[in-house]
Amino acid sequence: MAVPAMQFDAELVHPGEATGWTVFEAPGSAEVFGTGNPVRVVGTLDDVPVALTLLPSGHGFHFGPVKAATRRALGKAVGDRVSVRIEAAS
Repeated sequence: MAVPAMQFDAELVHPGEATGWTVFEAPGSAEVFGTGNPVRVVGTLDDVPVALTLLPSGHGFHFGPVKAATRRALGKAVGDRVSVRIEAAS
């Protein structure tokens, strides 16, 4: 059976409900991963490896938190775009 996966470009944003966080939105993620609950994923942001938990937005998709260390490695900040490649962690 194939591992659920997604690939898309996203903007780094501060979500309205948690402005101290930096996240990317994962549109269609609830359908891809088959749940509106948190989902552990692994993959890359641009070429930087990540392991994170997609969190439900309450609006039918998930958002992925991006740690400060990851943003530094990317050289990116809020408003910048990243190439996201993620799959369900085993």
